[in-house]
Amino acid sequence: MSFSFEFPTRWADFDPNNHMRHSAYNDYAAEARVRLFRANGLSLQEMNRLNIGPVLFQERTNFLKEIGIGQTIRVEVLLKGCSELGERFKFLHRIYREDGILSAEIEIYAAWLDLKRRKLTLPPVEILKVLDSLTKTPDFEPIKISKGFK
Repeated sequence: MSFSFEFPTRWADFDPNNHMRHSAYNDYAAEARVRLFRANGLSLQEMNRLNIGPVLFQERTNFLKEIGIGQTIRVEVLLKGCSELGERFKFLHRIYREDGILSAEIEIYAAWLDLKRRKLTLPPVEILKVLDSLTKTPDFEPIKISKGFK
């Protein structure tokens, strides 16, 4: 399933050149991830109850076209990679201007953290269902986990 969310941009997201600050793109991608899980019954409070949270290892942004002040943007979230048990995953976020032009792509590589033990862990079935429901990118690749890496 494809997930996308629209956001009206804020004055604080822009620099003196009247285009969106580089870090604002990443903020919108992070908000889209939170909304994705919340839309599937996994609010931040529910994740805390399940004693689990995401931890990012890598975040890479490619800027393609500028976003002007006052535009509404759309952020699409796709699954770019996932390990067999869901403990590691990659998301691709595509950020579109209100005219439909692709403005940026943000790729994250992440895992799941046991919030009490502060150790990497396997996700519960509720999270696996969300990952399984996401549209995969054309270049989706399984993530291989080495036995000594956990």
